Amino acid sequence: MYLLLIWILNALALITVANFVPGIHVDGFTSALIAAFFLGLVNTLIRPIFLLLTLPVTVVTLGLFIFVINGLLFWFTGSILKGFVVDSFWNGVLGAVLYSIFSWALSAAAAQIMRKQRE
Repeated sequence: MYLLLIWILNALALITVANFVPGIHVDGFTSALIAAFFLGLVNTLIRPIFLLLTLPVTVVTLGLFIFVINGLLFWFTGSILKGFVVDSFWNGVLGAVLYSIFSWALSAAAAQIMRKQRE
């Protein structure tokens, strides 16, 4: 149940990002659900490999290269899905940062509400 809630909240975060960044377009809530699912898969399966391969560059840049990796993966996801479009790399970087912030805030709020309901 909690995983489904987080998935829906991530889709809402993606729609919010599309409203803030002019270069990111989401066709609707269904497209946002599919994109949130694929972003989760990409971040779970591909991102750790990229982080490991680019570890020297990440260390030299004091961790700032992680923004590049996140932007590339966000941009990549937008290029393979219909209904979710990321126009450029820089829109992908900004979208990835905002998506991370919004999804973190929504997930933290949901966890807090669920914790209070258990008490």
